[in-house]
Amino acid sequence: MNYKPYGNTGLQVSRIGFGGWQLGNNQDFSQMDFETGVTLVKEAYAKGVRLFDTAPNYGGGNSEKIIGEALKEHRKEVVINTKIGHLPDGSTDWSVDTIEKQIRSSLERLQTDYLDSVILHNPPLEILQGKTGHFIELKRLKALGVIKAYGVSIDTLQELKTTIEKTDSQVVEILFNAFFQEPAALFPFVKAKKIAMIAKVPLDSGWLTGKFNQNSVFTGIRERWDDKTIRRRSIMVEKLKAICQEEDLTATAIAFVLGFDAFTAVIPGIRNSQQLDINIQADAKVLSYQTRQKIMDLYNQQIKNDPLPW
Repeated sequence: MNYKPYGNTGLQVSRIGFGGWQLGNNQDFSQMDFETGVTLVKEAYAKGVRLFDTAPNYGGGNSEKIIGEALKEHRKEVVINTKIGHLPDGSTDWSVDTIEKQIRSSLERLQTDYLDSVILHNPPLEILQGKTGHFIELKRLKALGVIKAYGVSIDTLQELKTTIEKTDSQVVEILFNAFFQEPAALFPFVKAKKIAMIAKVPLDSGWLTGKFNQNSVFTGIRERWDDKTIRRRSIMVEKLKAICQEEDLTATAIAFVLGFDAFTAVIPGIRNSQQLDINIQADAKVLSYQTRQKIMDLYNQQIKNDPLPW
């Protein structure tokens, strides 16, 4: 496993992180019981994973609880990143006055007295524009030692631009993968500010594993795709398989993201030992210049100006 500085925080993280959305989530996946989740997180730690990403609304708070139970004996050896804004019951709360309360609730679920980083979970644009007191409050909590760093989880190029220009975020989690490369234009500025940048959704909700096609049946949150979107995504997956000469695209998709040195880490979701091992193996995979260029060309020529519906 390779490791990298977590921005300017003084912390080190594994380049392959653990995305905790699936943990305890029985709405979008078949249920993973608490003990199975704890065992999986412990296995990830044993295999070198040192960055664990979660949120209060993942599994109704169960994701944080599982990670807290699994890592309580190794707390100082790992970096835990969680979020604020979305609550365990599925509601949202962007009030500045409740930031500390939200964080302390996460601390309780995670069985810890501090958080390595806390990020705003897809906040409204006015917050990114610095028109509210959110970052002032986060700075106060950092000074108290409750959190070591703070930042945002965002999706778009414009949000990244605003974050860089208007906030003092130390950590940025951003949507990025072979089918969504828009933010790359600002990566030099991310590096210049020494921001710890984490790639979320690196497998495009499963499409970039190569396992989905136009006949796939989707449930849960993936039901959002209509037939036209599924057909077009299927075509893009087949073109990517032809470029890579592979059926299982998982390791290649992750390696493509990590090939951008502005990224500190990537946080694919993990549901079992097999997925964990494939993700970890991707850390050692280096794509040729020609393959990387063809993946970028596929995006620039066939997706950039007509984005795949998210």
